[in-house]
Amino acid sequence: MIDIAFAQGHGQPNPTGAVLFQVLFLVGIFAVFYFLIIRPQKKERERHRRLIESLKKGDKVVTSSGIWGTVVEIGDRTVTLRVDANTRITFSKEAIIGFQPEYEKKEES
Repeated sequence: MIDIAFAQGHGQPNPTGAVLFQVLFLVGIFAVFYFLIIRPQKKERERHRRLIESLKKGDKVVTSSGIWGTVVEIGDRTVTLRVDANTRITFSKEAIIGFQPEYEKKEES
């Protein structure tokens, strides 16, 4: 009987290995979140910040609501766009999401 009792004690898993596996698993999950979610968002925020800083009068831009216009005035926190011959709309700078597609092509040429 004593031999059976000792044999059962040797089959137990190593708790250190299980803890190490859990820690590595959590580190792996964090790495996946970082490379798939956090890092791309940081890059996009940086790209948007550079876009906002580079705005100047005459730039043709698109807003987050889909309005296309030409920058006619730039304030500290706002941008005024001309969207038609007699129509001007003031937006928050954060609402500008990019240049109009054909405007970018003209600058590249």
